[in-house]
Amino acid sequence: MIRALLFSLLVAIVAITSPISPLAQAAGTKTVTLDIPGMTCGTCPITVRYSLKKVPGVIQASADYASKTATVTFDPDKVKVKALTDATANAGYPSMVRK
Repeated sequence: MIRALLFSLLVAIVAITSPISPLAQAAGTKTVTLDIPGMTCGTCPITVRYSLKKVPGVIQASADYASKTATVTFDPDKVKVKALTDATANAGYPSMVRK
């Protein structure tokens, strides 16, 4: 009985603390990394992230100044990659999909 309880507790802890987001695992989503060489300061990622999150169909967006990249999880039925690169370009940060 105690073993079963401890096992259940351990499974619950692992599920709660898992670093993999359920959004990233959701069926029908796609994740791309965009190279954004025009990010020149620590506040640039805020603008990039904001512009990407405004695009309908984007589920999650993050941007990193150090690597000059943005990672975007989106629904490919609702948005195309071109709309993502257009969003960053319209914000003043042209981007391209990392190969």
